[in-house]
Amino acid sequence: MIGDTLDFEDFEETQSGHTSRGRLERILRRGEFAVTAELNPPDSADPNEVFERGAIFDGWVDGINATDGSGANCHMSSVGICALLTRVGYAPIMQITCRDRNRIAIQGDVLGAAAMGVSNILCMTGDGVQAGDQPGAKPVFDLDCMSLLETFRNMRDEGKFLSGRKITHPPHLFLGAVVNPFSPPYDFRPLRLAKKIEAGAQFVQSQYCFDIPMLEEYMKRVTDMGLHDKCFILIGVGPLASAKAAR
Repeated sequence: MIGDTLDFEDFEETQSGHTSRGRLERILRRGEFAVTAELNPPDSADPNEVFERGAIFDGWVDGINATDGSGANCHMSSVGICALLTRVGYAPIMQITCRDRNRIAIQGDVLGAAAMGVSNILCMTGDGVQAGDQPGAKPVFDLDCMSLLETFRNMRDEGKFLSGRKITHPPHLFLGAVVNPFSPPYDFRPLRLAKKIEAGAQFVQSQYCFDIPMLEEYMKRVTDMGLHDKCFILIGVGPLASAKAAR
């Protein structure tokens, strides 16, 4: 299995210099090449559908992204998928968007996920509801990606909710965000990465990369700013699912 089956000893200890107990952080901090994959969430309440989809990646990846209402469409929840994956020893990356829940619900979800052994959190603002199949839904956006990162960093490092109330056992989290080097304005993208790092991002995952020269230019600016020394950068690759996706 790709993850770490939880036992009491593992749950109680965090390696020196690490902020989580997860496999992904250990791999990256050792300077090894990390591979993650995204699990297509089921439109189902059957846990076996999650286990079957996760098994495809068994032995091949260091973390499995559990999407949170991707494309503003309803699927099994990210926290539910992560709970199932940790149950069988996989290392999930829990995606959290700001579209559907306010800060009270989001902070509670992170505490619950951490209690089940989820170490990796990927913070996203999220697609607008008009992009999905239920455009009449009411968007929340109480927080954005930056304030979400700051919230989780504060919960982890200061042991406090946004209200200032103390957390008796803070979550041990490895915090991530997303980057898109291929979306204009291109000159702004490295600056936005810098802001996400300042807010608390320890790793980032990019959108699919099909333009190597553009990626090279982006990474040149990132390295000139020294951001590659402050954050782990994972570049997205994958097959095109359809002609529509290509367009």
